[in-house]
Amino acid sequence: MIRDLIIDRLAPTTDRLHAPLDPDGALARRREKLRGDFTLDSRSHIADELMPAAVLVPLVEHEHGVTVLLIQRADNLNRHAGQVSFPGGRFEDTDRTVVDAALRETEEEIGLPPDRIEVVGRLDDYVTGTGFVVAPVVGLIRPPYTAVPDPREVADVFEVPLRHFMDPGNHHRESRIFRGVERRFYAMPYKDRYIWGATAAMLVNLYEVLTESEPAPS
Repeated sequence: MIRDLIIDRLAPTTDRLHAPLDPDGALARRREKLRGDFTLDSRSHIADELMPAAVLVPLVEHEHGVTVLLIQRADNLNRHAGQVSFPGGRFEDTDRTVVDAALRETEEEIGLPPDRIEVVGRLDDYVTGTGFVVAPVVGLIRPPYTAVPDPREVADVFEVPLRHFMDPGNHHRESRIFRGVERRFYAMPYKDRYIWGATAAMLVNLYEVLTESEPAPS
């Protein structure tokens, strides 16, 4: 079962779920292992000071198969306006761990309470070109659930079949000119949704975790 595969493959990461956030220490110890915008584009660099953030990678367990829940961010936001992303955001003083931050942000943005989410692991931290170090927390959701997006932050909530992201043929490497410089990034378009950048890179990370020594799940 795909559920068992997800839990088994992410089990080695559960010891990092409730560790206190220490972005500077983590960077000092694991800089060579970090993922980030610089992975595909050597011209992107790691900022000297990074803002800690966390996102939830929500996997919805339907009878017909697992889907990935994503959001389309509102067009009026100062950062990443209109982009497809996971629910999440920067740390607040009340957040003790990455799980606290990911679950709090998810409830604030789409109204999904923590008791509807089974946290099963954590992907690699991701450093963005906008100065964040993001911890992706993976959670399983059993339907039915009701999403109530905050219109100030979220324009839409939608799902994409997990099998779309498990097909390496959908892992495109694209580029665009940003401030006069060509930048390279992952993109995984699905129908009329353009999924790219950090979100697509985290999905590549999920693909690698779930397919290590195993065929891609159907």
